[in-house]
Amino acid sequence: MKRRLLLLLCMMILVIWALAANPEPEIQYFKQARDVSIPKPDHQAYVVIDTAIWTHARPDLADLRLYDGSVQMPYQLVSENASTTAQEVEAKMLNLAQNGDHAEFDLDLSPLNEYNRIHLAIDREDFVITASVAGGDALGGASTQSPSSSTLFDFSRENLGSNSTIALPLWSFRYVHVRLSPGILAKDVKQATVSYIQEKKAAWTNAGTCRSDGDLKHISVFTCDIPTAIPVDRIQFDIPAERVNFRRQITIVNEKGTQLATGNISRVRINRGGATALYEDLTANVFADYTGRLTVNVDNGDDPPLPIRQIRPQSVERRLYFEPQGKSSLKLYYGDEKLAAPIYDYTKLFHEDSTAAPAQLGNETANAIYAARPDERPWSEKHKAVLWAAMLLAVAVLGSLAFRALKTETQKSG
Repeated sequence: MKRRLLLLLCMMILVIWALAANPEPEIQYFKQARDVSIPKPDHQAYVVIDTAIWTHARPDLADLRLYDGSVQMPYQLVSENASTTAQEVEAKMLNLAQNGDHAEFDLDLSPLNEYNRIHLAIDREDFVITASVAGGDALGGASTQSPSSSTLFDFSRENLGSNSTIALPLWSFRYVHVRLSPGILAKDVKQATVSYIQEKKAAWTNAGTCRSDGDLKHISVFTCDIPTAIPVDRIQFDIPAERVNFRRQITIVNEKGTQLATGNISRVRINRGGATALYEDLTANVFADYTGRLTVNVDNGDDPPLPIRQIRPQSVERRLYFEPQGKSSLKLYYGDEKLAAPIYDYTKLFHEDSTAAPAQLGNETANAIYAARPDERPWSEKHKAVLWAAMLLAVAVLGSLAFRALKTETQKSG
């Protein structure tokens, strides 16, 4: 009895959860085609995902396929985000002293073979100073002066930010001598950390247009129209260079009023005691979804509105990297919503070549041999009425068997 019940349950589960296999890519099922012209056939190449691809490919770009004739060419899709790698250690501080009107000290940087940043922990607010540095392999011996000094500042009172990092060329000296200009005492310097930072800048493409909706009492309002398929990763503000020393809070909301991001834009240019502090951040990152239209609010407080010339929504550049294998032209196809992302050995071994050459995409055209895919839904999707009838029948059979078993057990006990 139990075996028959178990068998019927297993059959019912198999019918309900029967799924079709993932469809395979075929050129005739792609709606769009692009020619790809490759300037260096024997060198790694890439194409930039443009508005046409975002508009007509799957939102996750999983249906992109490169072909040489009828043969697929493997590729790797890469977002050109900024990246930073850093190794940071605390430096041993030696000979910290107040010499007249300035502080100076030595750093033992032996834990790192190479470095290009020194960060100071300074227990003081509201200052602008310069830091001059010289490197050498022995304390008090011959030294090499850094080609430029770094400006360190703290504008807590003005709410304009701070900076306590000394930027250097890539150095390997064991010792660095640091001399601070007047304004910071030796007792204010609490710690120094040294790091080797490698930075890769992001690549950006414009993703829409914005217009001013005017100024309210304390807020400047801008509306940005963006094609719904294109992701927005940041908003960039264009403000005349002569407008300095401001810090304004901004908020970004979608057309439903949902807040997507908050942040600040600022530009600092302050001279104090012969030192000039320069700092600028005119972008705001967007991390959430949107619905094709964004509203950007700039909170001016009681200050006059900023002379914002332009606001640009931008998207991190997505690139499709590949090895041309000697080919000077390929075809890019997309527009098959049934496809899942491809799996290539190339992606497992991929290394982005810094000298990769951009390939040129031709105009988007409709695939001349396009045909709609046949109905590849699972049997259970195409025959829902039959499936429900089978489920009801199975329930009836199970109920009948359970009733008969119960009746038999009752008769035996009686």
